[in-house]
Amino acid sequence: MTVRIEPYAAEYHDAVIDLSLRAWAPVFASMEAMLHPLVFANFYPVSWRESQSQAVSAVCAAEDTHVWVALADATPAGFVAVKLHPADRIGEVYMIAVDPDFQRTGVASALMSFAVDWMTEAGMAVAMVETGGDPGHAPARRTYESLGFGQFPVARYYKPLAADA
Repeated sequence: MTVRIEPYAAEYHDAVIDLSLRAWAPVFASMEAMLHPLVFANFYPVSWRESQSQAVSAVCAAEDTHVWVALADATPAGFVAVKLHPADRIGEVYMIAVDPDFQRTGVASALMSFAVDWMTEAGMAVAMVETGGDPGHAPARRTYESLGFGQFPVARYYKPLAADA
């Protein structure tokens, strides 16, 4: 399989959303299992699929975000979105997803390496990516750690405020 990374184009919109939703299904199942039902429902009042579809569309259209698509032969296999924070010289992998059919084939590592190289060329001093600590995000953590990213521990707590919680 040959993987080519090229700039995002509108022709990839539907494929990028579809692969993202399929890639993130286990992640959202994990988060739903770990969070209080009222907290999860507050984050995703309609559905996580609708919310994420809108988020991916917005990222792909945002002027402050650079997006690339990984093509396995001619098939969109994944995408990465990068934001630069020049004042801090930090490049942020803002969003990344790999189609489940192409996971564990090196697509995520290729996208991450491409993004880090691009950040370096853009003059950034630090590359950053954020992910969850739940079981659904474990594959992402393994990929980032294998590429030399170090984890910054954060504890984030939620409490539902509804009376019937």
